[in-house]
Amino acid sequence: MQRILEQALSGEELSAQELSKLYELDIFTLGEAADSIRQAKYQKKIFFNVNRHINPSNICADICKFCAFSAHRKNPNPYEMSIDEILIQAIASAKNGAKELHIVSSHNPNYTYDWYMNVFREIKKALPDIHIKALTAAEVDFIERKFGIDYQHVLEDMAKNGVDSMPGGGAEIFAPKVREYICKGKVKANRWLEIHRYWHSLGKMSNATMLFGHIESKIDRLDHMLQLKTAQSEKSRVDSKLGGFNAFIPLLYQRENNYLKVDSFPTGQEILKTIAIARIVLDNIPHIKAYWATLGLNLALVAQEFGADDLDGTIEVESIQSAAGAKSKNGIPKNELIYQIKNAGFLPVERDSIYNECAVY
Repeated sequence: MQRILEQALSGEELSAQELSKLYELDIFTLGEAADSIRQAKYQKKIFFNVNRHINPSNICADICKFCAFSAHRKNPNPYEMSIDEILIQAIASAKNGAKELHIVSSHNPNYTYDWYMNVFREIKKALPDIHIKALTAAEVDFIERKFGIDYQHVLEDMAKNGVDSMPGGGAEIFAPKVREYICKGKVKANRWLEIHRYWHSLGKMSNATMLFGHIESKIDRLDHMLQLKTAQSEKSRVDSKLGGFNAFIPLLYQRENNYLKVDSFPTGQEILKTIAIARIVLDNIPHIKAYWATLGLNLALVAQEFGADDLDGTIEVESIQSAAGAKSKNGIPKNELIYQIKNAGFLPVERDSIYNECAVY
């Protein structure tokens, strides 16, 4: 296994099956290797931002087995927000210091195409300096299918109407059989990648996620990472002005209030190994985010010793992960996040949405 690690660190091309053997290494060896990479890049810096999550609706045309957010028998509380309601939340959050609005919704069959674009346009009109991170590739694919508008046109309209970057949601796991079972009918893996590639071709940045800890195998996880690595390397070979992936975010599956029956759950060690392996394998994606909303803040801080360099942000209101049992519903105050990062022995760095440093504490 040590030889596989040495090959991976040297940049040698290895298969998903070969790389999955890294899980057999002890956690300290993996952690040391991943931490050496993150320290070479960022020393003791830990990044976060001041952001607000807005989820306009939970009425969804798709039924994903892992989802506890969408309205269904286990969540019989459907809602959909108007543009005015969204604008009120956005303005209030900006007054509280939010610099980013993270707008992700369900695949609502009632919203029109103009509704989406008007949301972005009205927010930018009211808050020209706010960064809008909006619409997952899954949402873009849904809009394409619902309205018969090519995803390229959808993405161009998003950019014209004020969307600055895209979140990484909807990737789930790329493995076809697993994807067919947990989110049948949702965007296919190759289309998810195509949508992000085109967004990058417009000079825009996005994130990439992976939902893990359910029924996927370790090989599935590594195959997912390698597909992202390939997509990222393609853009750099073509034109340095193209956008790309800012960060990779391993999202830990949340078990409550959904229809995906999972018998075993990853241990803390397996979670940390997954983050460390991501840092080792994804050498061309700048940042690895330990998303505190799925990991819990304590484990997310430990993950900063295992290759991660980012925690996400203050969030303010979190609805998707908390619906499945995560303790993230009310976000976390900025001063508390700074305190916890310092207490863990790191240097808190407030960033903007594309990782420009705003303040060092």
